Amino acid sequence: MTTPNLLVTGAAGFIGSAYVRNLLTDGAADLRVTVLDKLTYAGTLDNLPLDHPRLEFVQGDIRDAELVDKLMGAADQVVHFAAESHVDRSITGAADFVLTNVVGTQTLLDAALRHAVGPFVHISTDEVYGSIESGSWPETHPLAPNSPYSASKASSDLLALAYHRTHGLDVRVTRCSNNYGPRQFPEKVIPLFVTNLLDGRKVPLYGDGRNVRDWLHVEDHCQGVELVRTRGAAGEIYNIGGGTELSNKELTGLLLEACGAGWDMVEHVEDRKGHDLRYSVDWDKARTQLGYHPRHDFSTSLAATVNWYRENRGWWEPLKERAGG
Repeated sequence: MTTPNLLVTGAAGFIGSAYVRNLLTDGAADLRVTVLDKLTYAGTLDNLPLDHPRLEFVQGDIRDAELVDKLMGAADQVVHFAAESHVDRSITGAADFVLTNVVGTQTLLDAALRHAVGPFVHISTDEVYGSIESGSWPETHPLAPNSPYSASKASSDLLALAYHRTHGLDVRVTRCSNNYGPRQFPEKVIPLFVTNLLDGRKVPLYGDGRNVRDWLHVEDHCQGVELVRTRGAAGEIYNIGGGTELSNKELTGLLLEACGAGWDMVEHVEDRKGHDLRYSVDWDKARTQLGYHPRHDFSTSLAATVNWYRENRGWWEPLKERAGG
């Protein structure tokens, strides 16, 4: 009996690489893993255990239909992380987001359908729901994205679900809240603020800092994704939340304290265009149907994350230089 092959896209990035490292170290000995990653500015091979005997790395674009078809022909299942994901970049230029997140996803879905590959776990975001003043979104809430990034992710969600409804492809969609943890590219708020503060540089706080996000440790996200892959149902959507809601101002205060800095290190900047005020997902479905529950205490894990960046300058300094930051 051959060992099943799992194709993981975008796994040189923050979340995908954490997922692959967990698969290869935490007992998933029944799987071979093939990683497909374009190695854009946000991906680095330093995130992957390239010498692992059950890991194969392929550099390439998910829009490359010939390459995708070849890899899909050897795959049994797919977990699709690959995406352009930075909201600010989507505001200044949306084309790459549409091409990667929509066209790239469609290319993968077509190949999965041809080769009868499944399950196909499509990783999405809570941002597809838009903004919510109170309460939390269930998976049935209508989509109302407000940025080019979230609109491209909503489009890819709908495409993936359409392949299930039209063709019977085993598609499962996850929508997570804001991730944090080690190895996150330093354009996102937590690693950006931490690395700036470690360098004695000010941090840019949008507007009045009232915008609220739910924070999810990357390892908890990976746990949720794996539960969806192994226990989820075809055609279903699963919210994955962290259970810690903070305003950006509150988060900034915690990061300043962790880095030994004061509020004089904060630079208030013009608010982001179309800035959603609050995100909050209801993850009761994942809890009751899959047994999901976040395991990481936020205060402890945030301190560990800050310490990781403090001790791993050799990882993040080249990335900031490459991104012009």
